[in-house]
Amino acid sequence: MVRVAIVRSKEPVTATKNALEMIRAGEIISRSDKILIKPNYILAKPPSSGVTTDIRVIEGVIKFVQQYDAEMIIGEGSGFSDTFEAFEMAGVTGLASRYGVKLIDLNKDELLNIAVPNPLALKRAQIAKTAIESCIVSVPKLKLHSMAGVTLSLKNMIGAIVPKGIVHDHLDEKIVDLAKVIKPSLSVIDGTIGCAGGELGGTPIEMNLVIAGKDPVAVDAVGAMVMGISPNKVRHIMLAQEEGLGTGDLEKIEVIGESIESVRKDFRSI
Repeated sequence: MVRVAIVRSKEPVTATKNALEMIRAGEIISRSDKILIKPNYILAKPPSSGVTTDIRVIEGVIKFVQQYDAEMIIGEGSGFSDTFEAFEMAGVTGLASRYGVKLIDLNKDELLNIAVPNPLALKRAQIAKTAIESCIVSVPKLKLHSMAGVTLSLKNMIGAIVPKGIVHDHLDEKIVDLAKVIKPSLSVIDGTIGCAGGELGGTPIEMNLVIAGKDPVAVDAVGAMVMGISPNKVRHIMLAQEEGLGTGDLEKIEVIGESIESVRKDFRSI
């Protein structure tokens, strides 16, 4: 059984640390020299909008990783704003300064032209070198997506490629192809405030959740169900499972902490 933790709390820093402890994330962090914390700042909006990652969840990740001797980097490549403007809007700039963590705009990082093994649609991609060389902690927002259904830990990796427009056709297949090259080692969904209505904005929904696991496919499957969407209806989750990248089968996922049923809301009806 794959383990995914759901922690409900109004203290996101503590909730994140607890979730990472519950899934034994230290087993991965302790073996890693460089950790890339990859949040979702698709554009410059405050986390209260439900669109961008809450810095308190990032802080929880930082506090957890601090226990181990690993370099930390917070990196994102915004799609619709200047990345550092988005960092500033969300409070990431001050957070990174406080903890001595490096900030990087993945859009301006050195790019490596990477061949995707056994591609479904994306044969090659220019990917930020930092993402290739690091153990990735994907920290997406809990939200819906107009094309992919949901945008969680797997789709969050699009921030590491340039140009981003190459994924617009056959989006689900390309999300999966990208995961073959830069699959997150840990996934931590910021469910403090979710977003119904779309990836760029909609209705903010207070959830007070953190969802975490080592298998990004399983984490995304649980995240989808928390928003009232069966993972069987999310094409990239099912494709990722078929490609052997993880499990989207809820019967093979051990959910610890809160149950899905106790926290679920139907985002599509809001």
